[in-house]
Amino acid sequence: MHEYRKNPEVISKLSPEQYRVTQKGGTERPFGNEYWDNKQPGIYVDVVSGEPLFASKDKFDSHSGWPSFTRPLVANNVIQLHDSTHGMERIEVRSANGDSHLGHLFEDGPREAGGMRYCINSASLRFIPLDQLEQEGYGEFSELFELPTKKEAR
Repeated sequence: MHEYRKNPEVISKLSPEQYRVTQKGGTERPFGNEYWDNKQPGIYVDVVSGEPLFASKDKFDSHSGWPSFTRPLVANNVIQLHDSTHGMERIEVRSANGDSHLGHLFEDGPREAGGMRYCINSASLRFIPLDQLEQEGYGEFSELFELPTKKEAR
């Protein structure tokens, strides 16, 4: 089992935007971020710790301009905190092991998928495409993307 943790060496190599978002609780601009319209299969991991956070299979277009997911890939890797900044009452989501600010959780997601919307900053994520999961050490998540085999007719 891989150990995920806040890595000072990785933090020192973050772009200014990644640092502002993950370490200072910032929010990037909508529609101008890296993954808001990414439709490739794969997973999203914490840019600081590498812990698996979200899967493309749970991503949807919320028309908000940020990557939006219906649920975390590994529930224990995403924590929720009360956030009353900017005159709003919200739920902040952070990575459990990397302690990176990820974004916020809202109750306006697709009803058929539970009604939740994890609105996440691209700057807090690193995308691992399906064809690179194994070599990047996330091979156990490949099965999420395998097509079910057709049963032979009898």
